[in-house]
Amino acid sequence: MKKIAILLALLCGQSFAADKPNPPPQEPLRRVNIIFILSDDHRWDWLGFMPEAPKFLETPNLDRLAKEGAHLRNAFVSTSLCSPSRASILTGQYMHHHHVIDNQRPEPPGIRFFPEYLQAAGYKTAFFGKWHMGEDSNKARKGFDYWAGFRGQGEYFDTTLNINGTSKQFKGYSTDTLTDLALEWMRQQRGKPFYLHLAFKAPHFPFEPAPRHRGRYDKAPVRYPPTMANTEENYATQPRWVRERRYGIHGVDHMETGRFDNDPVPSFEDLFRRYSEAVHSTDENVGRVLKHLDETGLRDSTLVVYMADNGFELGEHGFYDKRDAFETSIRVPLLMRAPGSIKPGSVVKQMVQNIDIAPTLLEAAGVAQPAKTPTMDGKSFWPLLQGRDVPWRDHIFYEYHWEWNFPATPTLFAIRTDRWKYIYYHGIWDKDSFHDLQTDPHERHNLINVPAYKEQIAKLKKQLFDELEKSGALQMPVLRPEGEPLHDRKLPR
Repeated sequence: MKKIAILLALLCGQSFAADKPNPPPQEPLRRVNIIFILSDDHRWDWLGFMPEAPKFLETPNLDRLAKEGAHLRNAFVSTSLCSPSRASILTGQYMHHHHVIDNQRPEPPGIRFFPEYLQAAGYKTAFFGKWHMGEDSNKARKGFDYWAGFRGQGEYFDTTLNINGTSKQFKGYSTDTLTDLALEWMRQQRGKPFYLHLAFKAPHFPFEPAPRHRGRYDKAPVRYPPTMANTEENYATQPRWVRERRYGIHGVDHMETGRFDNDPVPSFEDLFRRYSEAVHSTDENVGRVLKHLDETGLRDSTLVVYMADNGFELGEHGFYDKRDAFETSIRVPLLMRAPGSIKPGSVVKQMVQNIDIAPTLLEAAGVAQPAKTPTMDGKSFWPLLQGRDVPWRDHIFYEYHWEWNFPATPTLFAIRTDRWKYIYYHGIWDKDSFHDLQTDPHERHNLINVPAYKEQIAKLKKQLFDELEKSGALQMPVLRPEGEPLHDRKLPR
């Protein structure tokens, strides 16, 4: 009987010792690799397989990820701005907890990133590309065994990278370069599971595709959103700042009068087509990663995640930017493939956020967050990917703080349910916003002053501020702009 007990224990992957009645399980012989691909400002609907996408758009490799894995159709960010969103992805925390509130300042001391926990569990980790927490620094950050990062926004061409402490310039298109380096690093991995964080600059403004793709969509039809026109119908009920923003640096009417870096501003049609080409270039490099997994036999043991740090408006409400709480700003694409764990072609309809990425990937890797570390605000949606029915949130929370260098968008807080969205604007003499997403998915009509919704608005406003207060989000940061004296702020043109 004792021999049978030992045999059963070994078959179950457990250690056995007569003097230890409750032995711990053995380390799994095989752990999942994770590749997290992060693009910049890729809209939630700019995916070829989606009915909302432009008909001409080609994203065969992202389409493949959706076909072979899961599409999380209702994925959102908690702050639609590069550095805060990236910090939320890596920490699992809201902006008011990780304190990365703009694109200029570095991450604060004591911040913890989930790759640190993967490292401690035996994963080899690597980072490639855009970090952006700390505009002026490309130094290696904790949590990564291998580092290849560029400074701030970086460059689309001939980018300079910090390679483990050594500065090196690479010729060519940066998305290609980063993928080259990531593939080279993967080829060197043997034995241990790995986590690869591949962060592209594309398709961020100024929307540069790879040279081989420039002009690919020159004859493609341009889609003008119904809320883009400067009409009374589009702006009669909106806050004043919404209409005024279209004339500023992030507005479509700025293109006719303004300049960026002393260069003529391209037309809206040019921006639309170059953006689509940059998305296509991004997709092509995703395909290179998938091909590598196919050819090396790593496909079945690797979880692949594709996500954007922010959404992006291409004319909606007269904008081309993010920051605000409209759907096109806060929604992002999110695709995940894990053969054997995620059913091919599945669609997750529940609302997930960037704060959920860290706990989800840790659960997928079988790694627990150590005790006495900062609490994550997010929740693992790994069970949803496996088709399990688990309790889930019925609303999401969004926050953004006014930036001195981009003053057209006010500080705002928002709460969104499956149907309703309430947005509170702080520090301006203006009205708030309330939208019915079911009857008005384009958010053209602000219902804040409609008596029939008074009770619903009051309920959501109370819920929003109750949660803000409980979470400690009501301590507003007021920071001196770096490098600018308070008495002489120079606003962007």
